Amino acid sequence: MIEGRCMKCKCQREMKDVKIVKTSRGGFMAKGQCKVCGTNLCRILSKENAEKYIKNNEAKKDFD
Repeated sequence: MIEGRCMKCKCQREMKDVKIVKTSRGGFMAKGQCKVCGTNLCRILSKENAEKYIKNNEAKKDFD
């Protein structure tokens, strides 16, 4: 699973309902929700990691 820092829980948490989006500058970002409190989480990814997560069905692709 993809992890991100939850600002409400103050620790690393697994994301649920993860979507990989492309930023306006051409980078990749994972967006999801904290499994514990439901706060939105983000994590910046490399192109290789974004493609790996999509290929392994850990995240959905949300860009063209």
